[in-house]
Amino acid sequence: MLAINVAGLLGSAPGTSRRYPVADLRLDLGDDLLQAEPLVGAVRLTRTNRGLFVDGRLGTALVEYCGRCLAPVTAPVEVEVREEALPTVDLETGQPVEAPGEADALRIDQHHVLDLEPVVRDAISLAEPMKVLCREACAGLCSDCGRDLNLEPHRHEREPDPRLAPLARLVDQERK
Repeated sequence: MLAINVAGLLGSAPGTSRRYPVADLRLDLGDDLLQAEPLVGAVRLTRTNRGLFVDGRLGTALVEYCGRCLAPVTAPVEVEVREEALPTVDLETGQPVEAPGEADALRIDQHHVLDLEPVVRDAISLAEPMKVLCREACAGLCSDCGRDLNLEPHRHEREPDPRLAPLARLVDQERK
């Protein structure tokens, strides 16, 4: 879990910052994404006059599948997180803090814990590569039989379409 108790930082003067290293962290990215390597990097939290500014650079690798041959591929992913986190309660009074017009803002819970996991999960999902190749010269799958053309290159001989017979005669005449 990527949750940080920020009560001490919220009690500090604006401009105060703290760095939190992230190492060997596995996240539940849902059914569609699987981490091949743990999440690593660092997050810097800086006190602002309203809350905290989150600035993080994190990296991981995802299990993807080649867009041509469907072989499993490890795809590195780098994400940057830059968000403002606002408190839900006042540190000194414990009274709820309203954030009008900030419905989508990242919020620090009533126990002064900032949970960055949803933000990081969303950033990783958005950074997922659209199409991954196992190698640049991947031959893909055979469109007739579905075999991997990287492992068994082959061709299928087909009878020409009878509708193209007039064109075939023209080509034969040109060759003569």
